[in-house]
Amino acid sequence: MKLLPLDTPEILELVTSWLIQKENYQWLDFGNGRRIVTPTLLKIMAQRETHFLRAYTSDRDDTPIGVLGLNSVDRIFIFGSATFWGASGEKSFRNRGHSTFASSKFLTLAFRDLGLHAINTWAVDHNPSLRTIERLGFRFIGRQRQCHYIDGRLHDRLLFDLLASEHRELDEERWRRSESSHREAVYEERLVQPG
Repeated sequence: MKLLPLDTPEILELVTSWLIQKENYQWLDFGNGRRIVTPTLLKIMAQRETHFLRAYTSDRDDTPIGVLGLNSVDRIFIFGSATFWGASGEKSFRNRGHSTFASSKFLTLAFRDLGLHAINTWAVDHNPSLRTIERLGFRFIGRQRQCHYIDGRLHDRLLFDLLASEHRELDEERWRRSESSHREAVYEERLVQPG
């Protein structure tokens, strides 16, 4: 798995095509309610120090399958903070741990290379990405009530943060073994239960 900068027109176009899909943009907010990212905005974001963006690949080849980002990057040591977000692009790779491992590597870069002290993130209540946030070690710190609008309904945002001292990059091999054992246990439990 690789983390690729958004530095070619092809990658920028691909990532933009993912971010304009409702199944992705409905969960995002790039400030002032802006959810859809245009190619021009994405290119500007990729060039500014207040943003840090990477496309991630599968372990099969170098084809990008998702995007990760930090917004509001503040590299001043006193603060040293940013807001983390991500989106799956290639849907056939979902639910296989790719975004979790890419996010773990990405956070390592953010803490080590950018010198950040704290990274925060949020997810709309009931968003499937909450599992990834928890696996990465983020801690729940609060709730913003009824501040996110999807399909005519207001939803809460759950707030999380992670300190550099708390981050542990995931060991892909060990994690895959533990996930496999968990799935096998759940399968066996279902076989034992009647009905």
